Amino acid sequence: MDSPEFDELDQRLVSALALDGRAPFSRIAAVLGVSDQTVARRYRRLYAEGELRVVGVRDPERLGHTRWMLRLRCTPDASVSIATALARRPDTAWIGLTSGGTEVVCTTEARRPEDHEALLLGKLPRTPSIVEIGAHQLLHRFYGGPLGWFAKDSALTAEERAALLPEPVEPPAGPVRLDEEDLALIAALGRNARAGYPELQKATGRSESAVKRRLDQLLRRGALFIDVEFDTTRFGFRTRALLWITVAPSALAAVGAALASHPEVAFAGATSGPANLVAVVICRDPGGLYTYLSEKLGTLEGVRHVETAPILRQVKQLTYAG
Repeated sequence: MDSPEFDELDQRLVSALALDGRAPFSRIAAVLGVSDQTVARRYRRLYAEGELRVVGVRDPERLGHTRWMLRLRCTPDASVSIATALARRPDTAWIGLTSGGTEVVCTTEARRPEDHEALLLGKLPRTPSIVEIGAHQLLHRFYGGPLGWFAKDSALTAEERAALLPEPVEPPAGPVRLDEEDLALIAALGRNARAGYPELQKATGRSESAVKRRLDQLLRRGALFIDVEFDTTRFGFRTRALLWITVAPSALAAVGAALASHPEVAFAGATSGPANLVAVVICRDPGGLYTYLSEKLGTLEGVRHVETAPILRQVKQLTYAG
């Protein structure tokens, strides 16, 4: 049986956390017009039920890392086990099953060129249940990363959003370099981004003041962002799809910018390969997806072809390990 949809206050709380996942409950409560205890109780319930996670995620773009999307066509009996094995890898993030369950789509982050080569040229080709491998380098992000789908939600007013938004990111001129203590800090935040400074101090070995200072630096530079993992069906949005879009090169920037503005789009990026743009869309139902394809995406000038792959299951969401 499907979980019942949660109420308006739950939705407003998730939307608030999407804007600032480490905001104190007192601040969120003041914006939402309820007590601190109510916010804390709602959060604990959603967290305990496994419905909500607030996680820290490193941003590969700010770190100078290369990102790829892999399309792995598998025999029908092997897709789940392959996706599960990939989910255990520290260099994978988003993993979904599409194409009737015969394709695994996976996002990977390569800190060094040899990291990707080891996976793409070594591990995967030796997996007998994988019948075809497609690798597409992500060249530019139009939407996603720090700007998640929940940040587009309209549960909050403009004034409430403004009161919760953190200071804007000030990215440095070059890539941010992380040391082992940074990686330990990000790993701890990947498990629970609302962890207190004593817990983060224990995870890193740094003093609490040093942890606070470094966390502020990583957030301000955009090397780390705080996001939420939540089942979109609880909002009533039950249809998700991966779109591989072929666009005229001269229209790529304009189409990407348009996708970024669409409420349905959770991620959009330029990619290498036959399709030069990829997007993840979230709609209420198949009819909503049809409407989006025909009345929004299909009317954009420069769009030549769209391959629509409904997402049957999401095996891994945001976080990288380590």
